[in-house]
Amino acid sequence: MHTYEHGGNVYDEDAPDGERWLDFSANICPSGIPESVLDAIEQHIPDLENYPDPNARKLKKAIALEYDIPEAEIVPGNGATELLYLFFHVVRPASVLLVAPSFSEYERAARACGADIEYYGLDAEEGFKIDFKDLAEDMEDEACLVLGNPNNPTGNIYTAEELHPLIDIAEERGTWLLIDESFLDFREDASLYTVKDMVAEHSHLIVIQSLTKFYAIPGLRLGFAVMPTALADEMCFGKDPWNVNLLAQVAGAAALADKEYQTSSKELIAREGAFLYRELSSIDNIRVMVPTVNFILIDLHDTDMPAESFANAMKSYGILVRDCSNFPGLDRWHIRVAVKRRTDNLKLIAAMKEVLA
Repeated sequence: MHTYEHGGNVYDEDAPDGERWLDFSANICPSGIPESVLDAIEQHIPDLENYPDPNARKLKKAIALEYDIPEAEIVPGNGATELLYLFFHVVRPASVLLVAPSFSEYERAARACGADIEYYGLDAEEGFKIDFKDLAEDMEDEACLVLGNPNNPTGNIYTAEELHPLIDIAEERGTWLLIDESFLDFREDASLYTVKDMVAEHSHLIVIQSLTKFYAIPGLRLGFAVMPTALADEMCFGKDPWNVNLLAQVAGAAALADKEYQTSSKELIAREGAFLYRELSSIDNIRVMVPTVNFILIDLHDTDMPAESFANAMKSYGILVRDCSNFPGLDRWHIRVAVKRRTDNLKLIAAMKEVLA
């Protein structure tokens, strides 16, 4: 069993000189919390004397409107990760096929319900790309397949057209297919990649999505899943009735209505992702994956500095990066960095150059 660690842990130790950590280890939108969300939270603080709406009606309506999906297919959650655990708790597939490398909570949630885990390994030399024909063959004897689209930490992304045959095969075999679209909001062309609209016609397709990453509210915890209505009813029966707190519900509804924030944040990520990739690619002896959303995977094999040593060295500059050595399918030579604003990206680049020198 692997160690389950994550980026964004700013609590283990203090940053140097009493400053705040510059955290490149967590993939959070650099635009910061939308003003509309802060206003909504402030306005509804007096409402904390009431229980949250157990049906999250205003939030579900906002999700349905934003993503053009039926409210009956939506299950809001206390972050996308809660919905992972809830799915495995309710459905309890006997065996689960996971792409490696991918988000570690897929494995942890599946193991928590007693599932046997099998891996479909991705080849670094092939750019971690999936051969869907090969994957479909590996999926044949499994009860469930979990895919990240885009995949964390590699950033690989697949169009709905590419995924459609796999979805149809899973449907024919009665294999549960859970697709995590948590980072798709960062793309201006997300409609080319999402399969949320396919749920209505596929009884074994589930799509989960975080709302905390794009709207920079990971401390609040918010996400949702899209699934067949029969399963949605089961999931609602199997969860805490107040699993999404009152402030998270109003924050989510406000965020989803904030079109100006959405547009400016997508433009920021596109611009700064391209800049950061270009600058990092100019550093000797590192290999950089092309970003598709707001994070970049970096291979340190040719630097003689393993990820743990590199991450510790970066801490002396007040910067956190994600040591990826605990991802199944990666080794001790990979790190991941988030895409941030220009001033922060420049600090990262300068520190990396000094550490690697």
